[in-house]
Amino acid sequence: MAEDKILECYIRNLPAPLSPLIESYLREIDFLHVALVGQRCKLDPTLVSALVERWRPKTHIFHLPYSECTITLEDVQLQLGLPVDRSVVTGSVHAVDWRDACHELLGLVPNIIYGGRIKMSWLRRNLEGMMRI
Repeated sequence: MAEDKILECYIRNLPAPLSPLIESYLREIDFLHVALVGQRCKLDPTLVSALVERWRPKTHIFHLPYSECTITLEDVQLQLGLPVDRSVVTGSVHAVDWRDACHELLGLVPNIIYGGRIKMSWLRRNLEGMMRI
């Protein structure tokens, strides 16, 4: 019989309380909520181990005894309290002309670009048929 193994789990949080200098910058760019994600978060190592055993990376689905399930963006948003109705956050992009970057990446160019940011509502209206947003 195989021996059950339990994963060791660890959450790395920012030190509490945040430095007022850092907090003011995060609040200014409306990103404070992301820095606070996971505070007071408890992990159940047995549950995490059970879920890892049932995860299928090829299909991104948990195979459970009663059914299959997956985690959606909405699930993450509800659990972590992240706003998903604001500007999209992406990695660093260096572009001379944001209109060219949008055209190259999306095939479309929004009328208004805010310093490299575009509105989610514009993405939904224009790309809804192409992908699930």
